[in-house]
Amino acid sequence: MKKIVFVFLLMFLFTACRGQSDKGAVTFLVFGDPEEYAAYEELVAAFEADHPEIDIQLGHIPSQGEYRQRLATDFSGGQPPDVMLINYRRFGSFASQGGLEPLGPYLEKSEIIQAADFYEQTIDAFQLDGQLWCIPQNISSLVVYFNQDLFDAAGVPYPAPGWTRDDFLVAARALTQDLDGDSVIDQYGASIEPTIFRLAPFVWQNGGDIVDSRAQPTRLTLDSPEAITAFQWLVDLRLKEGVTPDAVAESSEDSETRFLNGRLAMIFDSRRATPLFRTITSFTWDIAPLPRGERESGILHSDAYCMAALTEDKEAAWTFIEFANSATGQTIIAQSGRTVPSLRAVAESDAFLDPTKAPASSHIFLDTIPVLGQVPIMTTWLAIEETASQEVERAYYGRVTVAQAAEAATVMTQEYFDRANARP
Repeated sequence: MKKIVFVFLLMFLFTACRGQSDKGAVTFLVFGDPEEYAAYEELVAAFEADHPEIDIQLGHIPSQGEYRQRLATDFSGGQPPDVMLINYRRFGSFASQGGLEPLGPYLEKSEIIQAADFYEQTIDAFQLDGQLWCIPQNISSLVVYFNQDLFDAAGVPYPAPGWTRDDFLVAARALTQDLDGDSVIDQYGASIEPTIFRLAPFVWQNGGDIVDSRAQPTRLTLDSPEAITAFQWLVDLRLKEGVTPDAVAESSEDSETRFLNGRLAMIFDSRRATPLFRTITSFTWDIAPLPRGERESGILHSDAYCMAALTEDKEAAWTFIEFANSATGQTIIAQSGRTVPSLRAVAESDAFLDPTKAPASSHIFLDTIPVLGQVPIMTTWLAIEETASQEVERAYYGRVTVAQAAEAATVMTQEYFDRANARP
Protein backbone atom coordinates (compact mmCIF):
# COMPACT_ATOMS: atom_id res chain seq x y z
CA MET A 1 0.00 0.00 0.00
CA LYS A 2 2.84 2.40 0.85
CA LYS A 3 4.40 1.68 -2.55
CA ILE A 4 1.14 2.49 -4.34
CA VAL A 5 0.73 5.72 -2.38
CA PHE A 6 4.32 6.71 -3.18
CA VAL A 7 3.87 6.12 -6.91
CA PHE A 8 0.58 8.08 -6.87
CA LEU A 9 2.27 10.96 -5.05
CA LEU A 10 5.11 10.92 -7.56
CA MET A 11 2.61 11.03 -10.41
CA PHE A 12 0.81 13.98 -8.81
CA LEU A 13 3.97 15.98 -8.20
CA PHE A 14 5.33 15.28 -11.67
CA THR A 15 2.07 16.31 -13.32
CA ALA A 16 1.82 19.40 -11.12
CA CYS A 17 5.34 20.48 -12.08
CA ARG A 18 4.47 19.98 -15.73
CA GLY A 19 1.46 22.24 -15.40
CA GLN A 20 3.54 24.99 -13.82
CA SER A 21 6.30 24.87 -16.45
CA ASP A 22 7.24 28.04 -18.27
CA LYS A 23 8.22 28.00 -21.93
CA GLY A 24 11.51 26.16 -22.24
CA ALA A 25 10.64 23.60 -19.56
CA VAL A 26 10.61 19.93 -20.58
CA THR A 27 9.33 17.01 -18.50
CA PHE A 28 11.35 13.81 -18.88
CA LEU A 29 10.30 10.46 -17.42
CA VAL A 30 12.59 7.43 -17.01
CA PHE A 31 12.65 4.07 -15.22
CA GLY A 32 15.46 1.96 -13.78
CA ASP A 33 17.69 1.18 -10.82
CA PRO A 34 19.32 3.89 -8.67
CA GLU A 35 22.52 3.64 -10.75
CA GLU A 36 20.54 4.37 -13.89
CA TYR A 37 18.69 7.27 -12.28
CA ALA A 38 22.01 8.78 -11.20
CA ALA A 39 23.18 8.62 -14.81
CA TYR A 40 20.06 10.44 -16.01
CA GLU A 41 20.59 13.09 -13.33
CA GLU A 42 24.11 13.55 -14.71
CA LEU A 43 22.72 13.72 -18.25
CA VAL A 44 20.21 16.41 -17.28
CA ALA A 45 22.88 18.42 -15.41
CA ALA A 46 25.21 18.30 -18.42
CA PHE A 47 22.42 19.38 -20.76
CA GLU A 48 21.30 22.26 -18.56
CA ALA A 49 24.92 23.46 -18.29
CA ASP A 50 24.96 23.70 -22.09
CA HIS A 51 21.39 25.00 -22.35
CA PRO A 52 20.55 27.08 -19.28
CA GLU A 53 17.49 28.42 -21.08
CA ILE A 54 15.81 24.99 -20.87
CA ASP A 55 14.70 23.41 -17.60
CA ILE A 56 14.51 19.59 -17.63
CA GLN A 57 12.13 18.25 -15.00
CA LEU A 58 13.24 14.66 -14.41
CA GLY A 59 10.75 12.07 -13.15
CA HIS A 60 11.75 8.54 -12.19
CA ILE A 61 9.83 5.33 -11.55
CA PRO A 62 12.05 2.37 -10.54
CA SER A 63 9.77 -0.45 -11.70
CA GLN A 64 9.52 -0.95 -15.45
CA GLY A 65 6.02 -2.40 -15.07
CA GLU A 66 4.79 0.61 -13.08
CA TYR A 67 6.52 2.87 -15.59
CA ARG A 68 4.52 1.37 -18.44
CA GLN A 69 1.30 1.72 -16.45
CA ARG A 70 2.16 5.32 -15.71
CA LEU A 71 2.71 6.13 -19.39
CA ALA A 72 -0.60 4.51 -20.34
CA THR A 73 -2.38 6.52 -17.64
CA ASP A 74 -0.72 9.80 -18.61
CA PHE A 75 -1.41 9.39 -22.33
CA SER A 76 -5.03 8.43 -21.77
CA GLY A 77 -5.41 11.41 -19.42
CA GLY A 78 -3.95 13.82 -21.95
CA GLN A 79 -0.92 14.74 -19.80
CA PRO A 80 2.01 12.62 -20.96
CA PRO A 81 5.60 13.64 -20.20
CA ASP A 82 7.22 15.64 -22.98
CA VAL A 83 10.07 13.14 -23.40
CA MET A 84 10.11 9.50 -22.35
CA LEU A 85 11.88 6.20 -23.00
CA ILE A 86 9.84 3.57 -24.86
CA ASN A 87 10.86 0.13 -26.11
CA TYR A 88 10.48 -0.63 -29.82
CA ARG A 89 7.96 -3.37 -29.01
CA ARG A 90 5.64 -0.83 -27.39
CA PHE A 91 5.86 2.49 -29.21
CA GLY A 92 3.45 1.43 -31.98
CA SER A 93 0.33 1.66 -29.85
CA PHE A 94 1.19 5.21 -28.75
CA ALA A 95 2.11 6.30 -32.28
CA SER A 96 -1.04 4.84 -33.86
CA GLN A 97 -3.27 6.72 -31.42
CA GLY A 98 -1.62 10.04 -32.23
CA GLY A 99 0.26 10.22 -28.95
CA LEU A 100 3.77 10.65 -30.36
CA GLU A 101 5.47 13.32 -32.43
CA PRO A 102 7.32 11.84 -35.46
CA LEU A 103 11.02 12.63 -35.05
CA GLY A 104 12.26 11.78 -38.54
CA PRO A 105 11.95 15.40 -39.78
CA TYR A 106 13.85 16.67 -36.73
CA LEU A 107 16.67 14.17 -37.28
CA GLU A 108 16.95 15.12 -40.96
CA LYS A 109 17.59 18.76 -39.99
CA SER A 110 19.98 18.03 -37.14
CA GLU A 111 23.58 19.21 -37.36
CA ILE A 112 24.55 17.15 -34.29
CA ILE A 113 23.32 13.62 -35.05
CA GLN A 114 22.48 11.82 -38.31
CA ALA A 115 20.73 8.54 -39.00
CA ALA A 116 23.96 7.08 -40.39
CA ASP A 117 25.61 7.50 -36.97
CA PHE A 118 23.36 4.82 -35.47
CA TYR A 119 23.29 1.08 -35.90
CA GLU A 120 20.83 0.50 -38.73
CA GLN A 121 18.81 -2.05 -36.74
CA THR A 122 17.84 0.57 -34.16
CA ILE A 123 16.65 3.13 -36.70
CA ASP A 124 14.61 0.43 -38.46
CA ALA A 125 13.04 -0.67 -35.17
CA PHE A 126 11.31 2.67 -34.62
CA GLN A 127 9.83 3.01 -38.11
CA LEU A 128 6.08 2.66 -38.56
CA ASP A 129 3.85 3.78 -41.43
CA GLY A 130 6.89 5.13 -43.25
CA GLN A 131 7.97 7.42 -40.42
CA LEU A 132 10.69 7.44 -37.77
CA TRP A 133 8.95 8.07 -34.46
CA CYS A 134 11.69 7.95 -31.82
CA ILE A 135 15.48 8.25 -31.63
CA PRO A 136 17.09 5.01 -30.39
CA GLN A 137 19.19 5.16 -27.25
CA ASN A 138 20.56 1.60 -27.14
CA ILE A 139 20.99 -1.70 -28.94
CA SER A 140 21.21 -4.69 -26.65
CA SER A 141 20.78 -8.41 -27.21
CA LEU A 142 19.94 -11.48 -25.18
CA VAL A 143 23.11 -13.02 -23.71
CA VAL A 144 24.01 -15.61 -21.09
CA TYR A 145 25.42 -14.19 -17.85
CA PHE A 146 27.46 -16.88 -16.07
CA ASN A 147 29.09 -17.34 -12.67
CA GLN A 148 32.72 -18.16 -13.38
CA ASP A 149 33.35 -19.40 -9.84
CA LEU A 150 30.61 -22.04 -10.12
CA PHE A 151 32.02 -23.17 -13.47
CA ASP A 152 35.48 -23.45 -11.90
CA ALA A 153 34.18 -25.40 -8.88
CA ALA A 154 32.40 -27.90 -11.12
CA GLY A 155 35.32 -28.22 -13.52
CA VAL A 156 33.16 -26.99 -16.41
CA PRO A 157 34.87 -24.95 -19.15
CA TYR A 158 33.56 -21.45 -19.77
CA PRO A 159 31.29 -21.02 -22.82
CA ALA A 160 33.43 -20.78 -25.95
CA PRO A 161 32.67 -18.74 -29.07
CA GLY A 162 30.23 -20.66 -31.24
CA TRP A 163 29.03 -22.91 -28.44
CA THR A 164 25.91 -24.93 -29.22
CA ARG A 165 22.71 -25.80 -27.42
CA ASP A 166 24.22 -29.22 -26.70
CA ASP A 167 27.25 -27.53 -25.11
CA PHE A 168 24.92 -25.38 -23.05
CA LEU A 169 22.93 -28.38 -21.87
CA VAL A 170 26.07 -30.30 -20.84
CA ALA A 171 27.13 -27.34 -18.72
CA ALA A 172 23.66 -26.77 -17.26
CA ARG A 173 23.41 -30.43 -16.20
CA ALA A 174 26.79 -30.38 -14.49
CA LEU A 175 26.01 -27.12 -12.70
CA THR A 176 22.60 -28.22 -11.37
CA GLN A 177 23.43 -29.66 -7.98
CA ASP A 178 21.98 -30.93 -4.71
CA LEU A 179 24.80 -29.67 -2.50
CA ASP A 180 23.67 -31.14 0.83
CA GLY A 181 22.24 -34.47 -0.29
CA ASP A 182 18.65 -33.81 0.79
CA SER A 183 17.21 -34.51 -2.69
CA VAL A 184 16.40 -30.81 -3.15
CA ILE A 185 18.22 -28.79 -5.80
CA ASP A 186 20.29 -26.05 -4.14
CA GLN A 187 22.03 -24.74 -7.26
CA TYR A 188 20.47 -24.54 -10.70
CA GLY A 189 22.41 -24.61 -13.93
CA ALA A 190 20.36 -22.02 -15.78
CA SER A 191 17.31 -19.78 -15.89
CA ILE A 192 15.39 -18.25 -18.76
CA GLU A 193 12.13 -16.32 -18.63
CA PRO A 194 9.40 -18.36 -20.37
CA THR A 195 8.06 -15.77 -22.84
CA ILE A 196 7.66 -15.61 -26.58
CA PHE A 197 10.29 -12.86 -26.63
CA ARG A 198 12.85 -15.25 -25.10
CA LEU A 199 11.70 -18.10 -27.33
CA ALA A 200 11.90 -16.16 -30.62
CA PRO A 201 15.69 -16.28 -31.26
CA PHE A 202 15.73 -20.06 -30.83
CA VAL A 203 12.97 -20.36 -33.41
CA TRP A 204 15.01 -18.19 -35.77
CA GLN A 205 18.06 -20.35 -35.11
CA ASN A 206 16.05 -23.29 -36.46
CA GLY A 207 15.27 -21.40 -39.66
CA GLY A 208 11.68 -20.64 -38.65
CA ASP A 209 9.76 -17.57 -37.52
CA ILE A 210 7.13 -16.67 -34.95
CA VAL A 211 4.88 -14.93 -37.52
CA ASP A 212 3.84 -15.78 -41.07
CA SER A 213 5.17 -12.62 -42.72
CA ARG A 214 7.82 -10.14 -41.72
CA ALA A 215 6.35 -7.36 -43.89
CA GLN A 216 2.72 -7.77 -42.86
CA PRO A 217 2.17 -10.52 -40.29
CA THR A 218 -1.32 -11.99 -40.10
CA ARG A 219 -0.85 -14.79 -37.54
CA LEU A 220 1.55 -16.47 -35.14
CA THR A 221 3.41 -19.51 -36.46
CA LEU A 222 4.38 -21.21 -33.21
CA ASP A 223 2.83 -24.35 -34.69
CA SER A 224 5.45 -24.65 -37.45
CA PRO A 225 7.95 -27.54 -37.17
CA GLU A 226 10.85 -25.15 -36.55
CA ALA A 227 8.97 -23.29 -33.82
CA ILE A 228 7.67 -26.45 -32.15
CA THR A 229 11.20 -27.89 -32.01
CA ALA A 230 12.57 -24.73 -30.39
CA PHE A 231 9.59 -24.47 -28.05
CA GLN A 232 10.04 -28.10 -26.94
CA TRP A 233 13.76 -27.50 -26.34
CA LEU A 234 12.90 -24.59 -24.06
CA VAL A 235 10.27 -26.56 -22.15
CA ASP A 236 12.56 -29.58 -21.82
CA LEU A 237 15.06 -27.48 -19.86
CA ARG A 238 12.48 -27.40 -17.09
CA LEU A 239 10.41 -30.56 -17.44
CA LYS A 240 12.86 -33.12 -18.84
CA GLU A 241 16.28 -31.91 -17.73
CA GLY A 242 15.34 -30.06 -14.55
CA VAL A 243 18.20 -27.60 -14.98
CA THR A 244 16.02 -24.51 -14.46
CA PRO A 245 13.91 -23.60 -11.39
CA ASP A 246 10.31 -24.80 -11.25
CA ALA A 247 7.42 -22.47 -10.44
CA VAL A 248 7.70 -23.05 -6.68
CA ALA A 249 11.44 -22.39 -6.61
CA GLU A 250 11.03 -19.29 -8.79
CA SER A 251 8.32 -17.88 -6.54
CA SER A 252 10.40 -18.42 -3.40
CA GLU A 253 13.49 -16.77 -4.90
CA ASP A 254 13.45 -15.18 -8.34
CA SER A 255 16.28 -16.08 -10.68
CA GLU A 256 17.89 -12.65 -10.63
CA THR A 257 18.24 -12.86 -6.84
CA ARG A 258 19.38 -16.47 -7.10
CA PHE A 259 22.17 -15.41 -9.47
CA LEU A 260 23.19 -12.57 -7.15
CA ASN A 261 23.36 -15.03 -4.26
CA GLY A 262 25.58 -17.45 -6.14
CA ARG A 263 23.01 -20.24 -6.47
CA LEU A 264 22.44 -19.97 -10.22
CA ALA A 265 25.18 -20.64 -12.76
CA MET A 266 23.66 -19.05 -15.90
CA ILE A 267 20.87 -16.56 -16.56
CA PHE A 268 19.60 -15.26 -19.90
CA ASP A 269 19.17 -11.48 -19.92
CA SER A 270 19.98 -8.31 -21.84
CA ARG A 271 22.36 -5.48 -20.93
CA ARG A 272 19.76 -4.22 -18.43
CA ALA A 273 21.09 -6.68 -15.83
CA THR A 274 24.63 -5.30 -15.87
CA PRO A 275 24.30 -2.41 -13.35
CA LEU A 276 22.76 -4.76 -10.77
CA PHE A 277 25.28 -7.53 -11.36
CA ARG A 278 28.13 -5.04 -11.00
CA THR A 279 27.19 -4.86 -7.33
CA ILE A 280 28.35 -8.49 -6.91
CA THR A 281 31.54 -8.79 -4.86
CA SER A 282 31.42 -12.48 -3.85
CA PHE A 283 32.23 -14.02 -7.24
CA THR A 284 33.41 -13.25 -10.77
CA TRP A 285 30.99 -13.27 -13.68
CA ASP A 286 31.02 -12.68 -17.42
CA ILE A 287 28.75 -13.07 -20.44
CA ALA A 288 28.52 -15.45 -23.39
CA PRO A 289 26.49 -15.29 -26.62
CA LEU A 290 23.35 -17.36 -27.00
CA PRO A 291 24.10 -21.04 -27.64
CA ARG A 292 23.46 -21.59 -31.32
CA GLY A 293 21.18 -23.99 -33.14
CA GLU A 294 21.38 -24.61 -36.88
CA ARG A 295 22.54 -21.01 -37.27
CA GLU A 296 23.37 -18.00 -35.11
CA SER A 297 20.62 -15.59 -34.14
CA GLY A 298 19.95 -13.11 -31.37
CA ILE A 299 17.07 -10.78 -30.57
CA LEU A 300 17.07 -7.00 -30.52
CA HIS A 301 16.44 -5.06 -27.31
CA SER A 302 16.19 -1.31 -27.90
CA ASP A 303 14.71 1.73 -26.15
CA ALA A 304 14.39 5.20 -27.60
CA TYR A 305 13.72 8.79 -26.63
CA CYS A 306 10.21 9.67 -27.80
CA MET A 307 8.36 13.00 -27.77
CA ALA A 308 4.69 13.40 -26.92
CA ALA A 309 2.56 15.01 -29.60
CA LEU A 310 1.07 17.27 -26.91
CA THR A 311 4.46 18.72 -25.98
CA GLU A 312 4.12 22.51 -25.95
CA ASP A 313 7.73 23.44 -26.61
CA LYS A 314 8.75 20.86 -29.19
CA GLU A 315 11.98 22.63 -30.10
CA ALA A 316 13.16 22.53 -26.49
CA ALA A 317 12.20 18.86 -26.20
CA TRP A 318 14.01 18.05 -29.44
CA THR A 319 17.11 19.94 -28.28
CA PHE A 320 17.21 17.68 -25.23
CA ILE A 321 16.66 14.47 -27.24
CA GLU A 322 19.35 15.58 -29.66
CA PHE A 323 21.81 16.17 -26.80
CA ALA A 324 20.91 12.88 -25.09
CA ASN A 325 21.70 11.01 -28.29
CA SER A 326 24.88 12.90 -29.06
CA ALA A 327 28.24 11.28 -28.29
CA THR A 328 28.36 13.30 -25.07
CA GLY A 329 24.90 12.24 -23.92
CA GLN A 330 25.22 8.58 -24.83
CA THR A 331 28.63 8.38 -23.15
CA ILE A 332 27.12 9.56 -19.85
CA ILE A 333 24.39 6.89 -19.92
CA ALA A 334 26.74 4.16 -21.17
CA GLN A 335 28.98 4.63 -18.15
CA SER A 336 26.11 3.46 -15.90
CA GLY A 337 26.51 0.03 -17.48
CA ARG A 338 22.84 -0.11 -18.48
CA THR A 339 23.06 0.49 -22.22
CA VAL A 340 24.80 -0.74 -25.31
CA PRO A 341 24.96 2.63 -27.11
CA SER A 342 23.09 2.92 -30.39
CA LEU A 343 25.75 5.32 -31.69
CA ARG A 344 28.51 3.27 -33.32
CA ALA A 345 31.26 5.63 -32.17
CA VAL A 346 30.25 5.42 -28.51
CA ALA A 347 29.59 1.66 -28.56
CA GLU A 348 33.06 1.03 -29.93
CA SER A 349 34.78 3.30 -27.38
CA ASP A 350 36.01 2.72 -23.83
CA ALA A 351 32.86 4.40 -22.55
CA PHE A 352 31.21 1.05 -23.27
CA LEU A 353 34.12 -1.36 -23.75
CA ASP A 354 35.79 -0.36 -20.47
CA PRO A 355 38.19 -3.23 -19.69
CA THR A 356 38.16 -2.38 -15.98
CA LYS A 357 34.40 -2.98 -15.57
CA ALA A 358 32.40 -6.19 -15.77
CA PRO A 359 31.51 -7.89 -17.96
CA ALA A 360 34.97 -8.46 -19.38
CA SER A 361 33.39 -9.66 -22.63
CA SER A 362 31.19 -6.63 -23.36
CA HIS A 363 32.33 -6.87 -26.97
CA ILE A 364 29.92 -9.81 -27.34
CA PHE A 365 27.03 -7.34 -27.43
CA LEU A 366 28.62 -5.74 -30.48
CA ASP A 367 29.69 -9.03 -32.06
CA THR A 368 26.08 -10.25 -32.11
CA ILE A 369 24.59 -7.16 -33.78
CA PRO A 370 24.84 -8.60 -37.33
CA VAL A 371 22.66 -11.58 -36.37
CA LEU A 372 20.02 -9.75 -34.34
CA GLY A 373 16.41 -10.33 -35.32
CA GLN A 374 13.46 -8.28 -34.14
CA VAL A 375 9.84 -8.94 -33.38
CA PRO A 376 7.24 -7.31 -35.68
CA ILE A 377 6.62 -3.58 -35.42
CA MET A 378 2.84 -3.57 -34.94
CA THR A 379 0.33 -1.40 -33.15
CA THR A 380 -1.02 -4.46 -31.31
CA TRP A 381 2.23 -6.35 -30.76
CA LEU A 382 2.27 -5.80 -27.00
CA ALA A 383 -1.10 -7.55 -26.62
CA ILE A 384 0.07 -10.37 -28.89
CA GLU A 385 3.26 -10.83 -26.91
CA GLU A 386 1.55 -10.80 -23.52
CA THR A 387 -1.14 -13.26 -24.61
CA ALA A 388 1.28 -15.69 -26.27
CA SER A 389 3.71 -15.51 -23.34
CA GLN A 390 1.01 -16.74 -20.97
CA GLU A 391 0.78 -19.90 -23.07
CA VAL A 392 4.55 -20.28 -23.28
CA GLU A 393 4.70 -20.12 -19.49
CA ARG A 394 1.92 -22.67 -19.08
CA ALA A 395 3.81 -25.16 -21.25
CA TYR A 396 7.11 -24.40 -19.55
CA TYR A 397 5.72 -25.32 -16.15
CA GLY A 398 3.95 -28.42 -17.44
CA ARG A 399 0.36 -27.24 -17.32
CA VAL A 400 -0.23 -27.91 -21.03
CA THR A 401 1.74 -29.54 -23.82
CA VAL A 402 3.82 -27.53 -26.27
CA ALA A 403 1.36 -28.32 -29.06
CA GLN A 404 -1.59 -27.20 -26.96
CA ALA A 405 0.16 -23.97 -25.98
CA ALA A 406 1.13 -23.20 -29.58
CA GLU A 407 -2.44 -23.75 -30.76
CA ALA A 408 -3.95 -21.69 -27.95
CA ALA A 409 -1.52 -18.81 -28.51
CA THR A 410 -2.33 -18.77 -32.22
CA VAL A 411 -6.09 -18.72 -31.64
CA MET A 412 -6.06 -16.20 -28.79
CA THR A 413 -3.86 -13.67 -30.58
CA GLN A 414 -5.67 -13.72 -33.91
CA GLU A 415 -7.97 -10.81 -33.03
CA TYR A 416 -4.95 -8.58 -32.45
CA PHE A 417 -3.47 -9.41 -35.85
CA ASP A 418 -6.83 -8.75 -37.48
CA ARG A 419 -7.15 -5.44 -35.66
CA ALA A 420 -3.67 -4.30 -36.74
CA ASN A 421 -4.27 -5.26 -40.37
CA ALA A 422 -7.65 -3.49 -40.41
CA ARG A 423 -5.99 -0.10 -39.86
CA PRO A 424 -6.35 2.23 -42.86
